[in-house]
Amino acid sequence: MLNVFKNLYNYRELLKTNVKKEIRGKYKNSFLGVIWSFLNPLLQIAVYAIVFQMILKNPQENYVVFLCCGLIPWTFFSTSISRSAFTMIENGNILKKVYFPREILPISVVTSEAVNFLISTIIIFAFVIFSGIGITKYILVYPLIFIAQYLLLLAISFIVSSVCVYVRDLQHFIGIFLQLLFYATPIVYSVETLPPEAAWILKLNPMTYIIEGYRDIFYNQTMPDIQSILILIAIVLVAIVIGYLIFNKLQKGFAEEL
Repeated sequence: MLNVFKNLYNYRELLKTNVKKEIRGKYKNSFLGVIWSFLNPLLQIAVYAIVFQMILKNPQENYVVFLCCGLIPWTFFSTSISRSAFTMIENGNILKKVYFPREILPISVVTSEAVNFLISTIIIFAFVIFSGIGITKYILVYPLIFIAQYLLLLAISFIVSSVCVYVRDLQHFIGIFLQLLFYATPIVYSVETLPPEAAWILKLNPMTYIIEGYRDIFYNQTMPDIQSILILIAIVLVAIVIGYLIFNKLQKGFAEEL
């Protein structure tokens, strides 16, 4: 495992270059470019707000802010996983010709999406400020929640990026799974609205704790459940080790499969 940090340090310039390429490539040949980092989440928020607040009459106060605090972190999560699933296959020609630490590819995907998420967080700040809710001292906990989500995505990306090389159908299952997980995550509804017999499902979902953490900071203006977040980080660190071991085992056959 220590070789990972050594490789990342030795190839740090390649990692930086690849992250920049991932960010630029996402909006390549796009007239609006990085502005889409704002437009995409804004359009999604508008659609869900119309459906769940205006049509389905969701009674949640300041629903647009409530939705924003869940939907933008979810977009970071789902996009990172979807792109990680394709990254090895997309870079197959390079992998067969040039040696570099293969883990740079999934790390670059997650890191580039993390940059996009940080840019999109400006939208949350804007909604919170203009809605009159305001910013409180609990914003200081934001980096901890962000780190928890980033580490979670690294663990998942190691697994999906390597397994998808051998099982291409997994890419399609991931899309279906993310759609199901969306509704098993408190994004468009609050945890309190679910009956007790169904609430246990949310407790098994790590994104529940992350989104609730963001929502506590920006929407509820209360201290997030730090104990749960720290426990989640501890579990995720173990998951990263397991994920990397799987990745390291499977990467030996990448050239043949690609």
